[in-house]
Amino acid sequence: MDWKNLPGGGGGIEDRRGGGLPGGGIAVGGVGGLIIALIAMFFGIDPGAILGGDGGQTQTQTQTQTQDQQQSPSGEATDEDYQFVKKILQSTNGVWSNIFQQAGRTYTPANLVLYSRGTQGGCGVANSAVGPFYCPLDNKVYIDTAFFDTMQRRLGGGGDFAYSYVIAHEIGHHVQNELGIADQVEREQRSARSEAQANQASVRLELQADCFAGVWGNRVGDQAKITQADVQEAIRTAQAIGDDNLQRQAAGRVVPDSFTHGSSQQRIKWFTTGFQTGDPNKCDTFNQNYNQL
Repeated sequence: MDWKNLPGGGGGIEDRRGGGLPGGGIAVGGVGGLIIALIAMFFGIDPGAILGGDGGQTQTQTQTQTQDQQQSPSGEATDEDYQFVKKILQSTNGVWSNIFQQAGRTYTPANLVLYSRGTQGGCGVANSAVGPFYCPLDNKVYIDTAFFDTMQRRLGGGGDFAYSYVIAHEIGHHVQNELGIADQVEREQRSARSEAQANQASVRLELQADCFAGVWGNRVGDQAKITQADVQEAIRTAQAIGDDNLQRQAAGRVVPDSFTHGSSQQRIKWFTTGFQTGDPNKCDTFNQNYNQL
């Protein structure tokens, strides 16, 4: 993947690395079920685990990364992590701005916060254990780039396109917020008759964000020179972060009613649907029988 050739499209980055909040947790009180689901991590970490912290390992890595960070005379970071995230953010915003324009709608670009250790945002205080997440209360994606190392070491998913998939997935949640889908899901979760029913709404939301990430990949495929090997990176990541795979690794058993993000097969299916078609209309995960997702 040649990400340096991607065109821009709006959205700014707040570089808060080096100004972290040690030992920060997630303030979830009063935020609502949807927000908890979104900041419970793109990779399916239990909110309880988030509240417990990360044991300091990620913090050490992030501090090392911050020490290597370089600044240009204008004050903008010039390190490759920063430039990569900026390119992917602006590219995803550009793609969705064009899609919205074609549909006669206005798209407000999402912004992104790069942080180390911890930071304060519209959804509370986040630490490195959270992983990438989107906060609909301030329309920002939050990410500690040390998480990319975690993808490689613990989840077996690395490479530029796999990392782009992570960011594009979170921008997919912003698109859902722009379209009012996120609000609809939150209402469904609040009125759900059971935890399993609320979880199904979350799975539909997450699979659609996977599909939206694939749509972005399709739209920039030629410019970014995305290869089949790049696609396989993303597929391996989608497989690794399926709820069934994560549960099997953590507890040795799978409980489908507790899924909040979807199985490995579902995540691969919906990312691939978006990538092969480039059509967001093919990403309707809400009007299908749940068992057929």
